[in-house]
Amino acid sequence: MQKRELGRTGRQVGVVGLGAWQLGADWGEVGEDEALATLEAAVDAGVTFIDTADVYGDGRSERIVGRLTKGRPGLTVATKMGRRVAQEPSAYTLDNFRAWTDRSRANLGVDTLDLVQLHCPPTPVYSADAVFDALDTLVEEGRVAAYGVSVETCEEALTAIARPGVATVQIILNALRLKPLERVLPAAAEAGVGIIARVPLASGLLSGKYDESTVFAPDDHRTYNRHGEAFDVGETFSGVDYATGLEAVRRLTPLVPPGMTTAQFALRWIIDQPGVSVVIPGARNPGQARANAAAAAAGPLPEATLRAVREIYDELVRPQVHHRW
Repeated sequence: MQKRELGRTGRQVGVVGLGAWQLGADWGEVGEDEALATLEAAVDAGVTFIDTADVYGDGRSERIVGRLTKGRPGLTVATKMGRRVAQEPSAYTLDNFRAWTDRSRANLGVDTLDLVQLHCPPTPVYSADAVFDALDTLVEEGRVAAYGVSVETCEEALTAIARPGVATVQIILNALRLKPLERVLPAAAEAGVGIIARVPLASGLLSGKYDESTVFAPDDHRTYNRHGEAFDVGETFSGVDYATGLEAVRRLTPLVPPGMTTAQFALRWIIDQPGVSVVIPGARNPGQARANAAAAAAGPLPEATLRAVREIYDELVRPQVHHRW
């Protein structure tokens, strides 16, 4: 698999990684053996970057990833911290960071975390010098090798990119969320900050497998967070109204090249955006993991296709999301 520099971490990672939220919680039940098999399949297919968080299954995802990495040297594992407590800026202290990273280090079975990211914290956190001083201290103490941020908005991303110690920015980027292309990706490239593209399939919408009759499990966030009841609505279907998203996918489908699935097309579109370091689709089973990884082997999409994606976005999706994130 093609590899790219992961920002200021100094690491090279495959362009398709794996997001491990599905293996922890909020996507319906995934058994531990199936979760481990999914991770194994991804790595066998060339994935070298895995993204998890301390809040996914209250540490379950981290522990399963830790089981994998014991026998798989050379992987880069990113985790996230900060969503297990009330979302108040006052919680983002050095003492809490130490406690949170100690827990993640134990879950993952490592002395030093490869990359820890603030997990979509309150907006004022990005402007707090003390927060980034504390993150620098974690690096000095050897608890983490590098740190980054996961953001909800482009403005948060730009604020973080200006910080000299930020190695990576994780942001929602897909064919239904184009705003990061305007300023965030160019700014990150200029600063040498890595871009981790999350929610690449818009919670599965861009797989082309869903329609108006699809029913999601009660414990799936695509059921209980459609209007932002539990966390930012932008994390569910990228904040796009479900019916609008279905219509957008129907218009995108004719653009998919022969021999490529709709999901692989969506991933390839992200890979082709200048400045992207790695895209992190989730997977609930080994077949999905292998199919996602295969998107890295597909050739770049034609310029005419890239323009058509933007035209569909501008007509259908832009009015709903562009001003919000």
